[in-house]
Amino acid sequence: QVQLVESGGGLVQPGGSLRLSCAASGSSISVYTMGWFRQTTGKQRKQVAVFTAGGSTNYADSVKGRFTISRDDVTNMVYLQMNSLKPEDPAVYYCRMGVGAGYWGQGTQVTVSS
Repeated sequence: QVQLVESGGGLVQPGGSLRLSCAASGSSISVYTMGWFRQTTGKQRKQVAVFTAGGSTNYADSVKGRFTISRDDVTNMVYLQMNSLKPEDPAVYYCRMGVGAGYWGQGTQVTVSS
């Protein structure tokens, strides 16, 4: 059974940084596209960054240059380094394994406030 567990969220001041982690179990992530998404109350979940099994990355325009997705296929971990956090970045951040429906974690809350 595939399980994804996100961690690393919290409260940070504008301009600050956070590093989110996603621990996968039940399957190797090595053959999957791994992604980070975020969702705010009442809105659709949106893609933030993806990292394909082939090594390509793609970022939402709103986070380009500030966020970096990385993966470690040996330890089955995916990370999202978030720098220069802005007031519009707060959301619940989710990790996804695969594409389409895929497998999802339970999310981790990111709050940006002074």
